[in-house]
Amino acid sequence: MKKTNISLIVVLLLLISIIVFIGYRWGRQSRIPVQGFVECRTLRLASKIAGRIEKVFVEEGDSVKQGDTLYVISTPELDAKLLQVEAMLSGAKAIDEKAKAGTRRPIIRSAHDMWQKAKVGVKLARQTYARVQRLYAEGVVPAQKRDEAYASLEVAKATERAARSQYMLAVEGATKEDKEAAAAQVRQAQSVVEEVERYLADRLVYAPTDGVVATVVANESEIVGSGYPVVTITENDTAKVVFNIPETLLPQIVKGGRFEAEVPALGKRVGFEVVHISVEAEFATQSATSARGDFDIRTFEVWMKPLSSEVPLRAGMSVIIELENLKER
Repeated sequence: MKKTNISLIVVLLLLISIIVFIGYRWGRQSRIPVQGFVECRTLRLASKIAGRIEKVFVEEGDSVKQGDTLYVISTPELDAKLLQVEAMLSGAKAIDEKAKAGTRRPIIRSAHDMWQKAKVGVKLARQTYARVQRLYAEGVVPAQKRDEAYASLEVAKATERAARSQYMLAVEGATKEDKEAAAAQVRQAQSVVEEVERYLADRLVYAPTDGVVATVVANESEIVGSGYPVVTITENDTAKVVFNIPETLLPQIVKGGRFEAEVPALGKRVGFEVVHISVEAEFATQSATSARGDFDIRTFEVWMKPLSSEVPLRAGMSVIIELENLKER
């Protein structure tokens, strides 16, 4: 009798174990793992001016703060241009003062000096253009650089003509119209100075936000063109996970929905929230077969962000969520 009871208990335990195992296997098979990847917003930082890189202050992997200097471009041509336009401004101011004070010998001499200085500026601009033209012909500098040098030459010529006219006016004496023209010349020269100063300010490239240096494309002493990205920065706190969800699983995804996902690189589960679901399908993950009577299964891009900003996610990390296999229901 006792042996019969023991055998019965053993059989019952065996049946229970089989049922639990089958239930576990069925539960595992009823859920589908979906893998996504972490992406972070990347900024490609460049300067508006072309030139030779004088100094790079960062390396790949460095953490930077907003306002940190990333690199500096050497611009001897712009430095010379600033001296030139400052001389133009000084000459324009002198002529303006002369027009206001009336014709005097010192003023006439000053106008003459400004004219001579403008002629020197034409000579400098012509030499600069010749050098840039040679570099362009050798393929060292882009066409934009040559065009800028040519424009500078034309500006210098126009300035020389204006300076000569102002000198002639000084000899003849200033009228009301002359005074207005002199004042306009000052404003024009001032605007050119400000323009060159803005370009010179752009020779220094700063970090626009906190982040990590992802790549440094060019090295010191290399020549880069206008708008050429030298440093790329991955912004902090912009990590998101991008999933491509098959349309058969999409009903389980709603904006604002939350999931616990496995992050293998961190060795733990992390909470995420759905922040974006694309309105248009991306591509097909499974093609239909006429024998089975299936249909193409397309995917939709879904973005999720971590619930905590303290999670150290990095671009490229894998994130895995599990969705219910609706076909098994």
